[in-house]
Amino acid sequence: MHIAVIGTGYVGLVSGTCFSEFGHDVICIDTDETKIARLNAGEIPIFEPGLSAMVEKNSRSGYLKFGTDMKRAVAGADAVFIAVGTPSRRGDGKADLTYVYAAAKEIAAALTGYTVVVTKSTVPVGTGREVERIIRAVRPEADFDVASNPEFLREGAAIEDFMRPDRVIVGTKVERAQKVMADIYRPLSLIHTPLLFTSLESSELTKYAGNAFLATKITFINEMADLCEKVGADVHDVARGIGLDRRIGAKFLHPGPGFGGSCFPKDTRALYETSVETGAPLRIVDTVIDINEARKHNMAARVITACGGSVADKKIAILGLTFKPNTDDMRESPSLAIIPALAHAGAHIRAYDPEGMAEAAKLLGGIEFCDSSYATLEGADALVIITEWNEFRALDLKRVKALMRAPLIVDLRNIYDPHDMAINGFIYSSIGRPV
Repeated sequence: MHIAVIGTGYVGLVSGTCFSEFGHDVICIDTDETKIARLNAGEIPIFEPGLSAMVEKNSRSGYLKFGTDMKRAVAGADAVFIAVGTPSRRGDGKADLTYVYAAAKEIAAALTGYTVVVTKSTVPVGTGREVERIIRAVRPEADFDVASNPEFLREGAAIEDFMRPDRVIVGTKVERAQKVMADIYRPLSLIHTPLLFTSLESSELTKYAGNAFLATKITFINEMADLCEKVGADVHDVARGIGLDRRIGAKFLHPGPGFGGSCFPKDTRALYETSVETGAPLRIVDTVIDINEARKHNMAARVITACGGSVADKKIAILGLTFKPNTDDMRESPSLAIIPALAHAGAHIRAYDPEGMAEAAKLLGGIEFCDSSYATLEGADALVIITEWNEFRALDLKRVKALMRAPLIVDLRNIYDPHDMAINGFIYSSIGRPV
């Protein structure tokens, strides 16, 4: 199959690369000439485990190409995937579809034979119908169908998620388009991956509903953690107790400082705005958004309390800046709320993250970035763990204690055992567990 992917951001680059791994001929298109030049030189603009090697392999074999010529890429393609950004629109939280609709116009002008135009970007209900209208207006005679094919990729595990997904959702009821999409995903049929065909609207809503449900699950366990602290329960026992119920499941029941990243915050906002517009407001989703934002800001207060009520002139060591491990993504990270609040309260911040410091430096001013975990700890009055990178899970606690001015750790990801920390002489504050 010949596939064009429009957009080389996270979704477009991962999807295009994985399609080429299936053996399809793929060209990924972007208007950013510098980015395309870097990709053609073997430079990957994002950090995603396994992606660089897969890009290099399939570029060398000729299955994967990068370019800026939309017309050349779309002409003769069996499917064109729109994978451009849909950021939250300033002021109202709705998804900004400017890039999606601009891509649709360009695609329309370049279509030659029968083509399935697929929205891979996360888009609100009704977007596929509008893409179809736009293309039809530009090229009334064009032979095409529009389908929706939402992505369900976790940053840090995107390759595995694409190559071994729980399911593939395709929004189209047109048999001709269904056959093209089934052929594209045929390699996954060998591992019995469910391929679910729905209407455009159902597919578009499934993506938002899935993310909103997971965001709700995270928010629920975070609120339960707060209750556990009040009544002397352990949130990990509670999470395990309910997670063993197959109707609930154990995933996304890990307490922390709130969710961030490129998906959950933006998608919950967009879904809520859609629900309000249609007269069926999702009050649960609205509450989840409010609780999560408040939680991120409340984490700074938790640190200040642990430090005796003040962090003025204290050195605070921060481990972890990205919204989750195994990514360099800083979007909506809890660190962007916690660190400025601590700095505003008078703290001197030193921070380290294995992959996120270049991005963090663009967003956080007035803090010192260090080149290792241990360098961050020198002379610190407190250590705050914000992101649960693996390398933070097995720190040499004797060395940590020797480096710090005071043996105080505020663990916002619960990666250490309170009993072990007490034995090693630390004052240890975590989430939802007895002191």
